[in-house]
Amino acid sequence: MPEFRPFRGIRYRRDDLDAVTAPPYDVIDPDQRDALAERSEHNSVRLILPGEGDGYARAAELLHTWETHGVLAQDDQPAFYSYRMTFVDDTGHRRSSVGVLGGLVTPRASGEGDVLPHERTLPKAKSDRLALLRATRVNLDPIWGLTPVTGLAAIAGRAVHLARTIDDDGVVHELGAITDPDSITAIQAIVGDAPIVLADGHHRFETAIAYREERRAAGVVESGDDAVMCLIVELAEEHLWVQPIHRVIRGVRSATGLRLSLARRFRIVDAAPNTPDGVKHLMATLRTKGGVGLVDGEGLARLVADSDDLETARAQLDPALTEVPSAWFEVVAGDALEDLDITYRHDAVAIAQMVVSGTADAAILLSPVTVEQIRAAAKARVRMPQKTTFFAPKPRTGLVFRSLDE
Repeated sequence: MPEFRPFRGIRYRRDDLDAVTAPPYDVIDPDQRDALAERSEHNSVRLILPGEGDGYARAAELLHTWETHGVLAQDDQPAFYSYRMTFVDDTGHRRSSVGVLGGLVTPRASGEGDVLPHERTLPKAKSDRLALLRATRVNLDPIWGLTPVTGLAAIAGRAVHLARTIDDDGVVHELGAITDPDSITAIQAIVGDAPIVLADGHHRFETAIAYREERRAAGVVESGDDAVMCLIVELAEEHLWVQPIHRVIRGVRSATGLRLSLARRFRIVDAAPNTPDGVKHLMATLRTKGGVGLVDGEGLARLVADSDDLETARAQLDPALTEVPSAWFEVVAGDALEDLDITYRHDAVAIAQMVVSGTADAAILLSPVTVEQIRAAAKARVRMPQKTTFFAPKPRTGLVFRSLDE
């Protein structure tokens, strides 16, 4: 069963954490990266996105310099760290996601053991994170795991408060320390009682395994090399807000041509102008009526898969994936999009505006998967297509780091 360890966190020794924390590396665009770096010479974005060339060595040098000058310091004793995110969701409800940060021991290989990935990954991000881990030997931001066992949030609620910051979206992030032996034992029992479903951070999880194996092959493995910093949250609706990740398309010669290509396997219905309210209405319609959304130069539309094509696609998929929009759309669409440049974003209104401004040619909008679909896919040990789920809000980088050399 999963093994979870406390660790001696490395933390900023300052109160103005708003100036030095950052979102996870994979949701930061170049302009945002520059803006975060301007906030402070010690902003953690300088570590997670250090730049091209010798950037990885520069990140390691910054870490060493900041520790030498007292900007960062390691806690005196091992701890599990409670992490609470308080936010307002897109329906206007105030919610909290509560979990525990620790060192999750990695299995022999991704997909084996009792840590269950639920998405496929892209190779470039893994090589980038591996180079950064080699240089720094520090887990700079956590992966995110889910446990079906209850009780973790209650223990996290008794932590000793350490730090608080508010991000640009108004989400309140709070860190606490859990050091008493009884609570540590209880957390380890909860985490060890059932497999962990990997919710977010698949690249960093696979990178941690690759790095551990690289170190073993070189005969230089250290005790901290076999784990990765992980935020574990209960696999329950009350603690999770799952949003879809959409497909942004470039390289379309004409909107009419794209629609004709898609029309071979989809009916195009519910056409409407491309406005923010129209996008919100389309997303709500996808949730209730199904299909996927299309944004292009002609406006908004809903694509409804041909019933025969949809049944053929579902027959090719594992039963746990037949109702997952990214999975069946990928099969039904076939070669309609194969020669186009596809990237991924989660904010549907912003994506639609990209089409209006011409920075994207089109987009496919997807409805979110459910917590039960995530659970079913993980239990079946099958992976959804890459970039299917966007768990929100995201843990803030910079509240605590985990060294592999502690």
